Amino acid sequence: MSKVEETLIPKIGVVTEVRVDTPDVKTFRVVAPEGGKVFEHMPGQCAMLSIPGVGEAMFSITSSPTNKEFMEFSIKKCGCLTEWLHQMDVGQMVTVRGPYGKCFPVETELKGKNLLFIAGIGLAPLRSVINYCRHYRDNYGTIDIIYGSRSKDDLVDYEEIQEEWCKEAGINVHLTIDREQEGWDGHVGFVPNYVKEVNPDISKTVLMCGPPIMIKFTLQALEELGFKKDQVYTTMELRMKCGVGKCGRCNIGDKYVCKDGPVFRFDEL
Repeated sequence: MSKVEETLIPKIGVVTEVRVDTPDVKTFRVVAPEGGKVFEHMPGQCAMLSIPGVGEAMFSITSSPTNKEFMEFSIKKCGCLTEWLHQMDVGQMVTVRGPYGKCFPVETELKGKNLLFIAGIGLAPLRSVINYCRHYRDNYGTIDIIYGSRSKDDLVDYEEIQEEWCKEAGINVHLTIDREQEGWDGHVGFVPNYVKEVNPDISKTVLMCGPPIMIKFTLQALEELGFKKDQVYTTMELRMKCGVGKCGRCNIGDKYVCKDGPVFRFDEL
């Protein structure tokens, strides 16, 4: 059986933990019925989650591949299927297919580089990469993370960021929210402007995710600072549908997001 054929076969996953991250984002921990991960993956790859009779959709795998005990999916409630997923309890089963797509080049182009992660609203696609780089810390240089959201309450994985990422040597975390909020004494402002304020060294390699409008203006900000498009990677997994290049609904020009991505370097787009 080919790898493509294998990814089409649904596997059973059991929900072992449900964590409420924000008012509309929950993180689900999923294991195989016999224990352990449902399948192996690399940072940036995705999986198709399904509730039979309801529907299925593509989601980022937010746990690091270095974790061999479980997989995690951070899911924002924004439609029929995600409404159902948000009602799942510990012990419930879902079907999982994957992994799909091209990963971030953590074993090749990113090795030995100083990295800058930029995320807006949803940190999900980059959490797997950040934790992978933390696990293999000696393979990478300094790590800077710029993460913004609408409010403090909408910052996903806030506890992990504060208790782990912020306390590690060589990792600098810069958080921002869109508007002033009681109890928040950190930076206030939108991500593109904050990137210019932080003024990162232009030798860094950038990994970015967020809504299209944020990516557009952040890329402009990076170019103003002197970054080149071949220094910047992004992921477009939200455009993926079938995952195997059959439906044609994810094409952008001559690219298929599911076959050629979802991870792209900006000079490739």
